[in-house]
Amino acid sequence: MRGLIALLVVVAIWASGLLAFAARVDRSTPAPEPQAADGIVALTGAGSNARIGAAMELLEDGKAQRMLVSGVNREASREDIRTVSRAVRRLYDCCVDLGFDAANTVGNARETQEWARAMGFDSLIVVTADYHMPRAMLELRGAMPDVELTPYPVITPVLKANRWWRTSGGARLMVTEYSKYLAILGREAILSLGPRADAEPPTPKKG
Repeated sequence: MRGLIALLVVVAIWASGLLAFAARVDRSTPAPEPQAADGIVALTGAGSNARIGAAMELLEDGKAQRMLVSGVNREASREDIRTVSRAVRRLYDCCVDLGFDAANTVGNARETQEWARAMGFDSLIVVTADYHMPRAMLELRGAMPDVELTPYPVITPVLKANRWWRTSGGARLMVTEYSKYLAILGREAILSLGPRADAEPPTPKKG
């Protein structure tokens, strides 16, 4: 009986967290106009066209000096991405970089960190889907703790975040993303229990 009660408590906590997560996603859009930053990064994935297009609009509005599209399909050409972004060729040719190495959010964080370091950027506007933003920010902040990151979530029409439970696709997407988000939180909690990478080793006692 105690085991069943414990299980029900865990399920209730998980479900409450899911509802809070979904409400957070719903409230995140439309995103407020961000302050200018050094760079913009668009993370590819489901609905990449909207993400890249939104990032390009920010670049055209002068919100940053340069833009990275992270996780581009290796079969896509530079011209393919320009078409998707609906970019002015002059601005696209001079100021948009493509990253082909990232295959997931962890890879996005690594690719973005390397790009920001190479460019000497201290602040970035992060553009990705509304449901993906919480997990993306966890990964990016973990990879770049010293870089100022401003989220710019893009609405996901197929999700309908305010009514996600009404379709099997929306429910599956929200539950899957929430579960991944919890996994990252758990990983970060475990890592925080270990010694800091920059911690000085203890001084040995004399005698």
